[in-house]
Amino acid sequence: MLSVIRVHLPSEIPIVGCELTPYVLLRRPDNTATTDDVPESAPLEGHFLKYRWYRVQSDKKVAICSVHPSEEATLQCLGCLKTKVPVTKSYHCSTKCFSDAWQHHRVLHERAASEGNDEEELLRLNSSGSVSSILTTVSSLTNGSSSVFPSAITQKTGAGGETLVEVGRSKTYTPMADDVGHVLKFECVVINAETKQNMGHSCTILTSRVIPAPSPSPRRMIPVSGAVDSNGRPMSMGSFTVLSYNILADTYASSDLYSYCPAWALSWTYRRQNLLREIVKYHADIVCLQEVQNDHFDEFFAPELDKHGYQALFKRKTNEVFVGNINTIDGCATFYRRDRFSHVKKYEVEFNKAAQSLTEAVIPVPQKKIALNRLVKDNVALIVVLEAKFGNQAADIPGKRQLLCVANTHVNVSHELKDVKLWQVHTLLKGLEKIAASADIPMLVCGDFNTVPASAPHSLLALGKVDPMHPDLMVDPLGILRPHTKLTHQLPLVSAYSSFARMGGSLTAEQQRRRMDPASNEPLFTNCTRDFIGTLDYIFYTADTLTVESLLELLDEESLRKDTALPSPEWSSDHIALLAEFRYMPKTRR
Repeated sequence: MLSVIRVHLPSEIPIVGCELTPYVLLRRPDNTATTDDVPESAPLEGHFLKYRWYRVQSDKKVAICSVHPSEEATLQCLGCLKTKVPVTKSYHCSTKCFSDAWQHHRVLHERAASEGNDEEELLRLNSSGSVSSILTTVSSLTNGSSSVFPSAITQKTGAGGETLVEVGRSKTYTPMADDVGHVLKFECVVINAETKQNMGHSCTILTSRVIPAPSPSPRRMIPVSGAVDSNGRPMSMGSFTVLSYNILADTYASSDLYSYCPAWALSWTYRRQNLLREIVKYHADIVCLQEVQNDHFDEFFAPELDKHGYQALFKRKTNEVFVGNINTIDGCATFYRRDRFSHVKKYEVEFNKAAQSLTEAVIPVPQKKIALNRLVKDNVALIVVLEAKFGNQAADIPGKRQLLCVANTHVNVSHELKDVKLWQVHTLLKGLEKIAASADIPMLVCGDFNTVPASAPHSLLALGKVDPMHPDLMVDPLGILRPHTKLTHQLPLVSAYSSFARMGGSLTAEQQRRRMDPASNEPLFTNCTRDFIGTLDYIFYTADTLTVESLLELLDEESLRKDTALPSPEWSSDHIALLAEFRYMPKTRR
């Protein structure tokens, strides 16, 4: 007979909005083990599995610490209540917890004040002699919220006398706001398909208390040119936004590499929902993602972003070097809003193919194998030509299509292969030059270039050439970078975030400039782990056809270090998202 051997949960902490799917190990009638589901619609030898989820209800609803979500809160910050900071951010588990978090916590007060709350009250609270003076003890929170479930959903009493409120009847359950502070109970039992009677005892498991999804303070768009509306958004006809984000593929998110990130926050079931929430909140017209696994694109990002009006395109990395499940190979995914753009053409760049052509043309036969071993790294780029469905009075020419070329790439990561990085970037730019020559089209070049400001690839992108004396050019065992005079391009590319360096003297501008490197006019970092911090991600644009209207504010390192580094419970990648708003402008002569 069908029986349940074992049940356990993949994550020890349930989070609002993140699916919970227990691991259920079964024994079939033939004595073999399986994890396949056996639903009522497809019974196995007259038996199937019935699932139930319950919320363990009690008189006391527990508040959760905003810093240590696995701990019960005992203190609440009065400053948060006064300045209307979200209440979930006000809870702390101890005085030490609050004191340690104070330097980061007070930023919540400052931001709330800057958005229209009482600045005098804020000054009084933030200048208080002791942080404990703005704390109050958390009393028991009565669970006054009414259940979202109809009265037909049953309640029952558990073995310990607790009230169990049924909340789900499938194997998978997604915790909701009503569940916060409560334990959930999962129940699985074998049912006789004919009699509908339980066969044996039910198998149950309890979760930890449900916690709210950590919510970082929203990153604001900062205008860098032009007039703004009452919400601080630029008032520009024909503007559009572009997001570039390396989301950290699950296959690379190992607990060894990111041991500082709690296991529940590193799990893909949590990260995918947190990443989706973040991406959707930006409302970008075009989204360029890197490190998107093949299976995650098909099963999650494409269908989920489709619900928000996005059309999806994907280029998987090649698999000549990759070892493992082909479905987990990552690649570049580009999404665009169907109401804003239409698809014209797609180009796929496989650097492996370019490596084959290069070695055939310039590498002597005895060195071909060595050359291919060095050059073939499976990296790709996805180039998409789009047509705008909106107009721009300043740039419109009657009857002319408003096109846009968007390149999305992820360059090789190895620090030792400086020649390969530069060759990949040069190869991509030469391809884009051909498109530009044939179509005379505005261009965006986005992605994780795995190269820091002032490196040879960055110089090629930003300056159109590489100094022949650049130290990166010393690494060229195959001679593929010679003559150095060929390392040029004619695209008038400018880094979008360099616009922060050219802003006026406002307080906001000064805050963003402190997060920029004055030597390169690039952000101080876009990648922040325990062992590395620096800029690897960029959005470049052709400055003769596009202008930057606004940029997503940068994060400061101190705010991230409270969680050691990225990824963290708040930010689910080791990179930060870059977002720029552009406006078409009349074409100028190069």
